[in-house]
Amino acid sequence: MNVAESIRRLGARLSEVTERWVPDAWVICMMLTAVALVLAVTGAGATPTAAVLAWGDGVWKLLTLAMQFTISMIAAYACVASRPAYRFFDWLAGLPNPRRPVQAVLLAGVFSMVTGYLNWALCLVACALFTPFLLRRNPHSDVRVVIAAAYLGLGTIWHGGLSGSAPLILATPGNPLVTAPPGQSPVLERLYPISESLFSTYNLVYCGVIFAVALVTVALLHPRRAPRLLTETEARAILPAPPEDDPPALRPADRIDRFRGWTWLAVLLILYPLGHAFATRGIANSWTIDAYNATFLALALVLHGNPVSFLRACRRAVDSAWGIIVQFPFYGGIFGLLQFTDLGHWLGSLFSALATTETFPLIIYVYSGFMNLFVPSGGSKFLIEAPFLIPAGEALGVSAMTTTLAYAYGDSTTNLIQPFFAIPILAVTRLRFGEIVGYTFLVAVVLFGVNCLAMLLIPPNL
Repeated sequence: MNVAESIRRLGARLSEVTERWVPDAWVICMMLTAVALVLAVTGAGATPTAAVLAWGDGVWKLLTLAMQFTISMIAAYACVASRPAYRFFDWLAGLPNPRRPVQAVLLAGVFSMVTGYLNWALCLVACALFTPFLLRRNPHSDVRVVIAAAYLGLGTIWHGGLSGSAPLILATPGNPLVTAPPGQSPVLERLYPISESLFSTYNLVYCGVIFAVALVTVALLHPRRAPRLLTETEARAILPAPPEDDPPALRPADRIDRFRGWTWLAVLLILYPLGHAFATRGIANSWTIDAYNATFLALALVLHGNPVSFLRACRRAVDSAWGIIVQFPFYGGIFGLLQFTDLGHWLGSLFSALATTETFPLIIYVYSGFMNLFVPSGGSKFLIEAPFLIPAGEALGVSAMTTTLAYAYGDSTTNLIQPFFAIPILAVTRLRFGEIVGYTFLVAVVLFGVNCLAMLLIPPNL
């Protein structure tokens, strides 16, 4: 048995263990809440009553952010559930030579990482819908490797891309890190536009390198002998149905509902203020979570045209966003513990004691990746941890931006071995995570090595 096969089997076994023992994401949130309460009392010196009250004060602090992330998911789903998107998927899936199976793997990887760079939610939904088209058009490609390639976007560059939660939070006015209750000091003294984070030279070079390494690695994993293939019947069975036709408009109300003028009015109202902000303040200073959501809402409206079709897609999208809606208040409670007790300062002092200026980004990368296995939500997790990570970095001479990017990169890598974000694509293709994690684990190992080197080379004061 060669080394690659041994690692594949190890990855599959690890996945079986996590599927058996790792509970629901909300239960994990409550477990972390219990740990945070204990640490606030035993480590930070808060009384039990003060800790519980601090948790309660934080519960409703993240509602704005929760709605912003919910809109992100709904708008992305509405975009890919349109008829133009379905026609595009079918055309794109026919580009590879079906007798050269690695071409389909490369296309799946490129599509995943490009959509991941544009929008994490778009990547989740678009890859889940595109992969069946690709498998049907390329019957000689190994289904496991194609799916592993289609999962790359969330495990490589999404958090360094245009929807990177942590950098966008730092750029969004009124975020909890730059606002503080009376008598409290904010975590950050100013906003950080994306020109200092997502569009920094370091981040752009990093994304390019990770993109290339991941693509080459997954292409090399396609088996030369005995690939696992789908039959024509199996491929057609997983192919998503096209968007349904509207029933005849029998009532005047139906014709009013389908009047496309409402769509174009909404597009104008959304895009004009956004364009004005870009023209007066520049894209780098205006590209926030709100601007991002406005762009994709307008795109979804244009793709559907018909208001009824758009609203139907949004209604279905809520099924994908319910976890965000339910969990954010509870993450807000943990955020309250970090803000309204000394827990954040106590944890920050521990990090300062363990790291140096040179090793702090690497420690944050590893820490973020490890925590992502248990809390696979980059934005909410960052808001919980930034109040102690950023001050700890600043105490060592590491800027808030360097800390944020190191955190973002770590949050991405372990998505490759965490089944949470793979749920949509696995549900569509009817595979278990254990059937693909052997391949994604190998990619994660390679990317971990590259990222460790990148964290030792990252400038401490980006």
